[in-house]
Amino acid sequence: MSCKQICITLAAVCSVLLVIVLVRTFTLVPRKDAVIACKTADSDFIKLTDQIVKRFQRALQIKTISFKRGEYNRDQLLLLSSHLEKSFPLVHSSPLVKLDIIANYSRLYTITGSNTSLTPYLLAAHLDVVPAIPEEWEFPPFEAQIKDEYIYARGAIDFKQGIMGILEALEYLLSKGFKPNRSFYIAFGHDEEVTGVDGARAVGQELQARGLKKLEFLLDEGLAVLNGFIPGIQKTVALIGIGEKGFLTLKLHVKGEAGHSSMPLKETAIGILAKAVVKIEDNPLPSMLGYGPEKEMLEHLAHEMPLAARIIMSNLWLFGPLVFSQKPATNAIIRTVTSVTMFNGGVKTNVLPSDATAYINHRIHPAQSIQEIIDYDRAIINDDRVKLSVEDSMVAASGSPSGENDFGYQIISNSIRQIWTNATTAPGMMIGNTDTKHYKDFTNNIYRFSPTVMFPGDEKRFHGVNERISKQNFEQAINFYYHIIVNSDRSTLSISHKHSDEL
Repeated sequence: MSCKQICITLAAVCSVLLVIVLVRTFTLVPRKDAVIACKTADSDFIKLTDQIVKRFQRALQIKTISFKRGEYNRDQLLLLSSHLEKSFPLVHSSPLVKLDIIANYSRLYTITGSNTSLTPYLLAAHLDVVPAIPEEWEFPPFEAQIKDEYIYARGAIDFKQGIMGILEALEYLLSKGFKPNRSFYIAFGHDEEVTGVDGARAVGQELQARGLKKLEFLLDEGLAVLNGFIPGIQKTVALIGIGEKGFLTLKLHVKGEAGHSSMPLKETAIGILAKAVVKIEDNPLPSMLGYGPEKEMLEHLAHEMPLAARIIMSNLWLFGPLVFSQKPATNAIIRTVTSVTMFNGGVKTNVLPSDATAYINHRIHPAQSIQEIIDYDRAIINDDRVKLSVEDSMVAASGSPSGENDFGYQIISNSIRQIWTNATTAPGMMIGNTDTKHYKDFTNNIYRFSPTVMFPGDEKRFHGVNERISKQNFEQAINFYYHIIVNSDRSTLSISHKHSDEL
């Protein structure tokens, strides 16, 4: 082939690529239904009264702390259950609602609909919270004090606003004579913070024992309403988690020779293990950008970005390798990440260590398997003296559908946009874990979204210090769940909820 022919061929290829890139750039726009905004003046808007705030504060004051698997505040869980039953009399007395206490502390509500041909859905949340060190907080973590319209308390955003928001919405609906067409479940696990093996798992087993075969969709806690987190996007972005990272904890062990420090060996167990750990840290796993939920996220957001970024994000098949960041939050989205979390060796300052151990925690990208990560670590370490063993693991959750005709995703997306009217929604990936793993046999349509508004820096409040939620945000959470219940009662996708004449 002559140089002229090569040039002509290359020009033709470039022209085709350019056309494809431009077509995708200007046509890749996600479904965006016309929705009617939720306004405080609407007759069915649930206003945040002092009574609602006090109910929420009381729930936050109850110390339902989970410490480790099987170790949680049982008396406080019972106290919270009592508070819920007193706070929501219609929920707990309606003939449409059946409550079952599962594994002593978890709560499963069954709300019976009139149309048995419609597949039920499930709203999930958890009763427990992580520990808090009072001395580190601006206000005591279990007093639920209010300052500048913010309620400060452990559980304010993880995840008692979900529990109280769901029940406030259902109580309001029942007070208006709501009789659902579609049946649904509400499940509150009691030990989500320590993997949910006692609570949500038992709820899942109960549903299976009842003969439940399928859920239309499942909504649990997850990603949030973000302001100022994504460069180049001026709008509020609400991310709906469609996937969830797995995890793998590996124990690295080296058996060494004991002896006196006055006669050191060439290499000690600690030295051998230290070299292995350095190799692991110096060789991160490769980027998996474009092979998991992050691809859908970037493509859904592309139309809101400046032109250059829009071109790249709309065509990850071509420009994917250019999208990379060293920031921990972004890095955690695009690859399996590695953290050395524990290192132990030696018993005395003048004694050579007989063995040394280290623990590596991986958060696994959905495009990779547990075995792949084990094989990668073993190859990187490349030293048979370092023995690897699995301490704990969980397979990553692959992405749930987020297309134009996927009922659960679109109902959640539309409900979000009714509350946060300037928000653009997009699928995303959870880098932590939730109770959803215990319900995966019932549906592939698993979504993770928390109706929580976050600004840069607020992410540190999750499991951190000075966890808080604004009163306005809690009001939004209640009305979000109201819309979820009303919109999900439809048999098919359509324009969302019209206020006032819905009930």
